[in-house]
Amino acid sequence: MKIEHIALYVHDLEGAKDFFCRYFGAKANDGYHNRRTDFRSYFLTFDDGTRLEIMHKPALEDPEKIPNRTGYIHLAFSTGSRETVDSLTIQLATDGYPTLSGPRTTGDGYYESCVLGFEGNLIEITV
Repeated sequence: MKIEHIALYVHDLEGAKDFFCRYFGAKANDGYHNRRTDFRSYFLTFDDGTRLEIMHKPALEDPEKIPNRTGYIHLAFSTGSRETVDSLTIQLATDGYPTLSGPRTTGDGYYESCVLGFEGNLIEITV
């Protein structure tokens, strides 16, 4: 068994698509629009075939996203090297996305950083 895809609701659908395509190499499909409900979505596909569905519909609620809570916490991307973790973290910070931790080696041996990505969603960047 495998996870088929993960889905996220976002306010800025085009901005989220651009974020994942620019920084993480996603390829977007042509998108979907249900004219009756005004639901819109894109499927983003990454190099290994993993897919992320980003979605938008009118009147989304957006409660505060605190890191220490139950539920989904972050999306983690493996870059393949420490150098890429470092350079991508610097690029995201330069572009205004705050680095919350790292790059560093964690107690369990991961080399990673954690960035506050689009719309306050946590993004982990690891080897």
